Amino acid sequence: MAARPWERLSDPLRNPAPLIQRVYAYAAYRLGDGADADDVTSETFERALRYRDSYDAMKGPPAAWLIGIAQRCVADSLRRRTDLISTTDETVVDQMTEADHADSSALRLDVSAAVATLGLRDRELIALRYGADLKAKDIAVVLGEKTNAVEVALHRALDRLTSLLEESRPPSRS
Repeated sequence: MAARPWERLSDPLRNPAPLIQRVYAYAAYRLGDGADADDVTSETFERALRYRDSYDAMKGPPAAWLIGIAQRCVADSLRRRTDLISTTDETVVDQMTEADHADSSALRLDVSAAVATLGLRDRELIALRYGADLKAKDIAVVLGEKTNAVEVALHRALDRLTSLLEESRPPSRS
């Protein structure tokens, strides 16, 4: 049976290419580029296809709906990692630094390490804003919070990140 025109307009997956890019960027921001981010992206779209009828355009745009699904997939992936390797956050930072060194700049390493030392909420806010490229109002939809609260929390997270980066920067020679 063919979809009615008004049903097709509410299909959250009718233009998947930019959504795939956003979901992958978010997953890569949280897990690193590569197979894990690919797996999370695939799992996100698999779930989205399965639960496509649950999408409500009145609650937010398709990107926010998909990132909400991706958050759960990332959490599942991180849980599986934790089950495989028991480690502390400090070890994860060291491993990330070593793994990324071959193909990343020193600045990216510093940022990755600094983000990894932030609290879970700050890491999530930064991943949603810069990894998934969501605006504060869309992050609010994903998190079920008020836009103003998200803006304030994101501002504070960025302040903490900036402080960490300034602490790790060697003093300049004058």
